[in-house]
Amino acid sequence: MELDDTICYCFHISKRKIFNHIRVHKPRVPSQLSDCGGAGTGCGWCVPFLKRYFAEGQPGATTDALSASDYEQQRAGYIRAGKGRPAAGAKPLPPESPPSSSDAPTKEI
Repeated sequence: MELDDTICYCFHISKRKIFNHIRVHKPRVPSQLSDCGGAGTGCGWCVPFLKRYFAEGQPGATTDALSASDYEQQRAGYIRAGKGRPAAGAKPLPPESPPSSSDAPTKEI
């Protein structure tokens, strides 16, 4: 993920904003990252990422294996599974991916 990609979709907080908050405000515990525009207080999807960014401390030290679109799709799956509820004003979930033809049931004749 790039610095300008969204981490908290509920409150529209970018990765860059999270790292700037860490650099400027020097939070003592990860939960203090909620002071950065409410990050992590909506659906909860971004909390593990906030904890990891807190531990790493600097953007150069991160190694995000997810692309921004994969991150968004995984968050959508988290929400659709009922594991979190987005805050009012959160970025809408992307449309569900249609099942691939290999997922379709086959009919024997």
